[in-house]
This record gives sequence, C-alpha cells and structure tokens, in this order.
Amino acid sequence: MIFIGFFYGILGVILAGVITLVRVMLGPSVPDRVVGVDTLNTLIVAGMILLGAAYDRVIYIDIAIVYALLSYIGTLVVAKYLQGGLE
Repeated sequence: MIFIGFFYGILGVILAGVITLVRVMLGPSVPDRVVGVDTLNTLIVAGMILLGAAYDRVIYIDIAIVYALLSYIGTLVVAKYLQGGLE
C-alpha cells in the first residue's frame, strides 16, 4: 500500500519536471531559464529521495545530498556569471 504512495509521489515529480522543462525551453530570459534548471535539479533530488525511501536504500539519499550541494554551487556560479563577475 505504501508503494502506491511512492508511485504517486514519483509521478508528481515527473509531471512537475515536464512542466518545468517546458518553462526552461520557453523562458523569456536567461535568469528565468536558470531558475527553471535549478527547479529541475530540486525535483531530481526529490525523486532520488523518494526512490531511496521506496527501495530502502540509503545510498540514494547520500547521492541526493551531494547532488543538491553541487547543484547549489553550480547555480551560484551561473548567477555570478550572469552578473558579470567571472573574469
């Protein structure tokens, strides 16, 4: 019964990812696209955590934490670049 809940959770994350991917492709400006990519990264982390909980594997959660940290650093670098600071 709990597996059905995880299934609907993953389905929701995938649906939100598709909507966000459309936003990334059609974004009117570059900062909007960066926010969309950051949202996609957050959804990927949420999916990894759901999979880790569904299959009772701690390694998925550990990988999700590392991925979230790298995603955060990448977003900071892109924001600094868009501001004109990487020279």
